[in-house]
Amino acid sequence: MLDALLDLVLPVECGGCGRPGIRWCQPCARDLDDAPAPVRPRVDPGVPAWALGPYRGTHRRAVVAAKEHGRRDLAQPLGVALGAAIVRLRRWGELPAGLLSVVPAPTRARAARTRGGDPVTRAVRAAAMHDRALRVVPILETARGVRDSVGLSAAQRHRNLAGRVHLTRATGVPREVPVLVVDDVMTTGTTAAEAVRVLTAAGFRPCGVLVIAAA
Repeated sequence: MLDALLDLVLPVECGGCGRPGIRWCQPCARDLDDAPAPVRPRVDPGVPAWALGPYRGTHRRAVVAAKEHGRRDLAQPLGVALGAAIVRLRRWGELPAGLLSVVPAPTRARAARTRGGDPVTRAVRAAAMHDRALRVVPILETARGVRDSVGLSAAQRHRNLAGRVHLTRATGVPREVPVLVVDDVMTTGTTAAEAVRVLTAAGFRPCGVLVIAAA
């Protein structure tokens, strides 16, 4: 009954294509289920990087819906797609077998509060529900004063983040377990590179970066 009432106020539509009457359609699920492709951003993160697809079409609309339109329900399909990509990368020998610490890329605290939490963290937690070898460890944060990166050039993104990504709540997180950094969009690679730098300096072993879409 509650779902029906909510549908009257907020009509249900697919988060990937806008198709009415369904929250996530099979064609969009197939779009996200493509094999992860290597990406080489302008700023080298120092580890291999992969994307589920380019930042357009289904990938772009799903990311925007999850981040800007409050579509918390998209955590499940996005998490399934990320989990499937991790399985493929392990099968291909690109990621190590066994336990894997999944670290969501750092986000601004204010943005996370506005969105009711970090969409990337929600998605990787959904992925971990289907894979017991994944351990989600949200241990990165940005310092106060970091701007939204939308519209910034590569040089501006670097100045915006350089030295402003910090480790938090890392006590008890095993350093010997390989780490995969996950983000929604990779544009210049600045965020990924800074995340990898901070993790490496703290004694962790980053082995790759996986994003939903590459711009």
